[in-house]
Amino acid sequence: MSDKLEITRRDFLNGVALSLAAGTSLSPLEALAGTPSAASYYPPLLTGLRGSHAGSWEVAHSVALAGASYEFPQEQTDPTYELVVVGGGISGLAAAHFHAKQAGEDERILVIDNHDDFGGHAKRNEFNVDGRHLIAYGGSQSMESPGMYSRVAKGLLDDVGIETARFYDYFDRGFNQDHGLEPVIYFSKAAYGKDATLQNAMGDYQKDADPKLARQIIADYPLSAESRASLHDLLVREQDYLAGMSRGEKRALLASISYSDYLRKHVGVTEEVVTLMRDTIRGYWGVGWDSLSALEAYRTEQPATGKLGVEIDKEGLWSSGEPYIFHFPDGNAGIARALVRRLLPAALPGSTMEDLVATRVDYSLLDQASERVRIRLNSTAVNVRHTPDQSGVDVVYVRDGKTERVRARHVVLACYNRIIPYIFPELPSRQRQAMEYAEKTPLVYINIAVRNWQAFANLGSYGVYVPQPELMHSFGLDFPVSIGDYRYTSNPDQATVLHGTFIPTFPDQGLSRKEQALLGRRKLLGMSFDDYESAILRQLEGALGSAGFDAGRDIAAITVNRWPHGYAYEYEELDDPPEFDRTHGPHVTGRARIGRVSIANSDSEAYAYADGAIDAADRAVREQLSV
Repeated sequence: MSDKLEITRRDFLNGVALSLAAGTSLSPLEALAGTPSAASYYPPLLTGLRGSHAGSWEVAHSVALAGASYEFPQEQTDPTYELVVVGGGISGLAAAHFHAKQAGEDERILVIDNHDDFGGHAKRNEFNVDGRHLIAYGGSQSMESPGMYSRVAKGLLDDVGIETARFYDYFDRGFNQDHGLEPVIYFSKAAYGKDATLQNAMGDYQKDADPKLARQIIADYPLSAESRASLHDLLVREQDYLAGMSRGEKRALLASISYSDYLRKHVGVTEEVVTLMRDTIRGYWGVGWDSLSALEAYRTEQPATGKLGVEIDKEGLWSSGEPYIFHFPDGNAGIARALVRRLLPAALPGSTMEDLVATRVDYSLLDQASERVRIRLNSTAVNVRHTPDQSGVDVVYVRDGKTERVRARHVVLACYNRIIPYIFPELPSRQRQAMEYAEKTPLVYINIAVRNWQAFANLGSYGVYVPQPELMHSFGLDFPVSIGDYRYTSNPDQATVLHGTFIPTFPDQGLSRKEQALLGRRKLLGMSFDDYESAILRQLEGALGSAGFDAGRDIAAITVNRWPHGYAYEYEELDDPPEFDRTHGPHVTGRARIGRVSIANSDSEAYAYADGAIDAADRAVREQLSV
């Protein structure tokens, strides 16, 4: 296997971009793209290192980490706006939508964002592979349990034409069964001495697991005989491992120890099995079971918790009963695009969920002086301050290396929470301290466009779990969603997208979630696209090579969506006081209105979901309409 994936100039000219290497400011396709007014400007097609891409974070880091200051322009860039929104993610776009609905028709709104595309973490990736148009998500994944959304969030979906009930038709829930696909586990040579891709006994875990079948599956695992027996007992034995304790005592114990320690000390599994199980939750919480409570394992019905009989409130996502199917091909970028269509219909023509998916945004129409709402990309806010008479707010931002200034009667800061104290010096110290409590989860979503998925068909698999991973802890076929003219792959000979997840963690070192997140962020920022590419190829060929996969032949393009400041921090009892939840905690103090400035983002809700971002936008707009 070669360490480099060779993509020819012909591939590039046919729509597959070359890799973006570390240290370069623009990829070849970015250089062609130019500015948003250029006809060729279309960020979703960019490949290489995306997410927090080159040019999106350097100015903010110069302010927050190096203490840089930027001149305050004497002249305004534009006429005064009614509202300026800093941040063009779902929360920022929703704030513009809510304000536009309630404000006067002549009142103008400007949204600025530091990225080259709107949507924030709700990022859309596209590929053209052998004449097939592929769409994928590079961040915010799905609408989880929309039946439990607030009245406001449900109302916004209605406003922008998203009918969640229709996903029952769009999402092919029988796809895996129809194609005979099951989860597998990849034991890498680096971690286990040899490459082995086998059926995933943990993925098939159920309370009524067949002991004989489980034993057959586990028999080939590259573990010691003791560990194979230990894993088998963990998956199939049903017993109360805390017998003799009261329910209250059990709950207190489970809240005070990690699930890994519960497995070690109370279930008695081997260390090999603790390690094998550790990262099964990493894609959900951003860390493994070494840093999450055994009570969370009980909530999520992990092995060895079914007979504990603890009384616990399972409100929220775990009690909704809704299937995990509410997913556009581009994830929650579908929500962002629907909001842009509502705000700027000419930029994204159409009127239905079906035509929303395939319609191409005209980026040249996002920032037009003639429009009531404008979206200005590649613009990083560096200073926000009230005017001397407190009648407005000035926002200074950097675009193309130059500082510009706009004024508004109201401002909503819908950006990353921890940057706010650096760009808004009026923030009270108590509020600043509250904002510093949380630490966002670093996250990388990797999309690999392949010319076929025959290797997965040969394995009989749709997804791969990787214990002790070099990079991705899971990867596999994307969600089987077909909407309108966009059709998901129907057979293994067709091109499709593989989706992989990488969250850097530092497990079993006694580190909290926040400490692991800080170290993970540094690791992400120190990795080049070449680093990612080489590790991706090693993992794919190690896991799929025996099934006929050949990276040089089968991979068409790779997009690495890197989010050093990824998803919002949520409270969990192992690290946080038990009284902290979505309605109580430092985030409530941190989001308080300061005059004509309000704060709206998922950080301010301590809730890393799209409806949290929408609810925050509604709160911020209502605050400002009352001023």
